[in-house]
Amino acid sequence: MTRQSLPFFVLISFCCCANAQSKNDSVLNEFNNFFKPAKWRCIGPFRGGRSVTATGVVGNASTYYMGSTGGGLWKTEDMGITWGNISDGFFKMGSVGAVSVAESDPNIVYVGMGEHAVRNVMTSYGDGVYKSTDAGKTWKKTGLDLTQQIARIVIHPKDPNIVLVAAQGALYGPSQERGIYKSTDGGLTWKNVLFVNNKTGCTDLSMDMNNPSILYSSMWEHGRLPWQVISGGPGSGLYKSTDGGDHWEKMQTGLPKEMGKMSIAVCRSNSEKVYALIESDFTNEVQGLYVSDNAGKSWAQVSNDHRLTQRAWYYIKIFPDPLNENTLYVMSAQSLRSTD
Repeated sequence: MTRQSLPFFVLISFCCCANAQSKNDSVLNEFNNFFKPAKWRCIGPFRGGRSVTATGVVGNASTYYMGSTGGGLWKTEDMGITWGNISDGFFKMGSVGAVSVAESDPNIVYVGMGEHAVRNVMTSYGDGVYKSTDAGKTWKKTGLDLTQQIARIVIHPKDPNIVLVAAQGALYGPSQERGIYKSTDGGLTWKNVLFVNNKTGCTDLSMDMNNPSILYSSMWEHGRLPWQVISGGPGSGLYKSTDGGDHWEKMQTGLPKEMGKMSIAVCRSNSEKVYALIESDFTNEVQGLYVSDNAGKSWAQVSNDHRLTQRAWYYIKIFPDPLNENTLYVMSAQSLRSTD
């Protein structure tokens, strides 16, 4: 099937389904059945290096950004058919750990440098945060130079000047430049709003887009020695803020005592439901997927499937479907999906 003919056949599938079915989900079912035989394929950018971050643009299904761990930041405006590097000449380093586009203004893009995947060979580090106000045509450095590894950037959905950065921090030794940083002036100044200790950094950060004052974070005590990856310690934990990130409270009810690397996400379709993927004690099967149905007050384990936290120090990420709280994607050694 040629690329030019695809929209025509998709249109036919929608029309036939609409005429044959009266239920609200009939069009979606027909669409899914049409694409069921399709196979995943690589759409590039080729030789861009490993990648730990990518994002789309709200309201524009054709545009995506992809950060590589050695090749800088790339952008496509045609659904991945072609890609172009947009960081050369602006970024001093090539390792990108996080990229985020403001929902209220797609011209504003923030990039956090330094991959957050603690590999057992080389892990590339970064030099802080860059910002673009013209959709990636030009960039300016906005600070946090010594954070080295940045795992996530979240932007207020209505005010792009309010930004929070999950700084995982230096890998090979203790560092004060860790935790969660917040800016209320578009990155001109930053304040460290959550610091646990000099070995604990932030691996994930999730904002309730229905109430941006509420945020969730996962903190990870870790380190890398020539002979060992240290994952977990007393500094690890899950936290919640109800005042825009200025203050944080540790969540504990129903969670395992030992915690390694984690990922956390609040559902956009239901702010009460929060998911957490937790590396923990495999012997007692307390690792895996946890869920809270009361906005973090209490938690329950719903799956101890080992695939979810396989090589957690490297792969672990979780993404709920923004339209369906029961559909969940996990980026582990495999790409996994649950619909229940």
